[in-house]
Amino acid sequence: MEGNPVTDSAAGRLLWQPDEATREGSHMRAFMDFVGRTRGLDLETYDDLWSWSVRELEDFWAAVWEFFGLGDAGDYETVLVDRVMPGARWFPGARVNFASFLLGRGDAASPAIVSTDESGVLRTTTWLELRSQVASVAQHLRERGIVHGDVVVGYLPNAGEAVIAFLATASVGAIWAGVGMDYAAPAVIDRFAQLEPKVLIAADGYRFAGRDIDRRTELDVIRDGLPSLDHAIIVPRTAGPDLSAGWTPWQDIVGNDCEYVADEVSFDHPLWVLFSSGTTGRPKGLVHGHGGIILESVKQFVLHWNLSADDRVFWFTSPSWVMWNLQVGTLVSGGSIICYDGSPTFPQAQALWSVAESTQATFVGLSPGYLQVTSAEAVVPSQQFDLSHVRAMGSTGSPLSAALHEWAREALGDVPLWSISGGTDVATAFVGGSPLVPVWAGEISVRCLGCAVEAWDADGNPVEGELGELVIRLPMPSMPIHFWDDRDGSRYRSAYFDTYPGTWRQGDWLSISDRGSLTITGRSDSTLNRHGVRMGSADIYAAVEILPGVDDSLVIGAEQPDGSYWMPLFIVLSEGQDLDDELRNSVRDSIRSHASPRHVPDEIIAVTGIPRTRTGKKLEVPIKRIMQGVSAVDALKVESVDRPELIAEFERIAAEFRGREH
Repeated sequence: MEGNPVTDSAAGRLLWQPDEATREGSHMRAFMDFVGRTRGLDLETYDDLWSWSVRELEDFWAAVWEFFGLGDAGDYETVLVDRVMPGARWFPGARVNFASFLLGRGDAASPAIVSTDESGVLRTTTWLELRSQVASVAQHLRERGIVHGDVVVGYLPNAGEAVIAFLATASVGAIWAGVGMDYAAPAVIDRFAQLEPKVLIAADGYRFAGRDIDRRTELDVIRDGLPSLDHAIIVPRTAGPDLSAGWTPWQDIVGNDCEYVADEVSFDHPLWVLFSSGTTGRPKGLVHGHGGIILESVKQFVLHWNLSADDRVFWFTSPSWVMWNLQVGTLVSGGSIICYDGSPTFPQAQALWSVAESTQATFVGLSPGYLQVTSAEAVVPSQQFDLSHVRAMGSTGSPLSAALHEWAREALGDVPLWSISGGTDVATAFVGGSPLVPVWAGEISVRCLGCAVEAWDADGNPVEGELGELVIRLPMPSMPIHFWDDRDGSRYRSAYFDTYPGTWRQGDWLSISDRGSLTITGRSDSTLNRHGVRMGSADIYAAVEILPGVDDSLVIGAEQPDGSYWMPLFIVLSEGQDLDDELRNSVRDSIRSHASPRHVPDEIIAVTGIPRTRTGKKLEVPIKRIMQGVSAVDALKVESVDRPELIAEFERIAAEFRGREH
């Protein structure tokens, strides 16, 4: 394959087909056989299994409980008290602990965590060492008086210490919340202060783009902003901390020789708090329970991802993002995870492929944005790196275009690249891949087991082959047990259940094909709506970002006070590229041919960069509000933006637009 950037591709083209050995040797097939044998069912295809899993929802989750040896049926009173949302109660009477379950899955001498950074040095922690260090930190927390329901927070890089701190917290029945070290002190306090944490575990700094970034000044501000703290633990990563301020050194507590003890808790006992992006207000704290995360982890990572004890998972992520929690969850396979602390593009764009090679990752997870960067830099990973050990890949964070999907197939070889979607909300994917089902360009292969995903029109009717609201019709055990500090549940209900009472509305546009594959075209709250016709922004991005000279793009549709509709397209030009008539025409022609004439924007405007959340999502809604005249202060929270310096440019464009005569 030539090292060329992404070019045109036909959506829906077959990219990967599982062979018989893959299908028959998969955990999914073994589970299907188990269900057939124990339930007297004849299940031949994935669709058969999925249909049964949502039709007989309670029996499906009982089968997962049995198949993975979580206990006997007598260990709980019933699977699901009532099929109600919100407020579904799962497995009442069950006693579990996520950390204890996870730590019992691996072989003592095998690797559990491989930590690395931009230096390329690998630090391996075996399952025996992981269990021992978790036991030490858990014992220390108990000695400091931490009990069930107390909150422990982490301000840490993506390294083994963060995993150990989280598992120790869960082991004692306390609640974990983490934020990556790229967040400044005000953003950290905005999230942590609402939890009133008792313990802070923090590193003194982290490494990014060739620089050691000292965070000791930030730590002083954070501690001052968290008056509830009783104790603070410091993890040395860079310069060596000043311990005079009452920090307990990490190394003093991880080497203690003590027995691992975990507190059994109820199925819905809080495990962690995950935060919404907070782009338009104070970040919401979503609380998930131990039991729901155990069930979703074994289902997603063992059945859907087909992970085993010999797998090594590398997902580029940060403790600020739900994918960090999910990567830790992949340890239920008994395999290992790779924690990389560093820039994805330093010293070159192919940095993450180098990590995958050096760590011998078998499952690699990357965002569409990073795949686009790799393509634009003419990197061909399978030719430039030894990726022979990679057997599958995942992608999430934004829609994966057909063109980029097909480029990845050519650049990476005959491995499935599963596009998945779910989110912080449910701490899992509700649509994704399966070792039993093919992969088609630009499409998500399946609805995940136990996930009653449908596309609904405005009247609440299911639709096929056309865009509809992505809804979840039945409860999932990993749905939030509640929002933090939402005593009457009103914020939880308004977030997901206002549009269709009793049915979860995710806020994405979804279409389902007649073969069961799915396409997500973008957020429904940022929908383009020209003359009453709804359009997804993903169609425009797919058409524009394949063009030479265009590095990135963002489109919004802004209703104006006079009733008109303005739909500008903002593009980031490649180095040396001008926004001339030739490029404008190329952009319009590509959109017209890939999507429709209705998708062609009113204007094409060159900008320095596209603002995103810290998890990589384009800020479509806040930029739309700015273009409608809302101030940036009211439209978003600057602390939640990855490159806040970009916002001023969009404010200037909005002011110029309002100054015109309409």
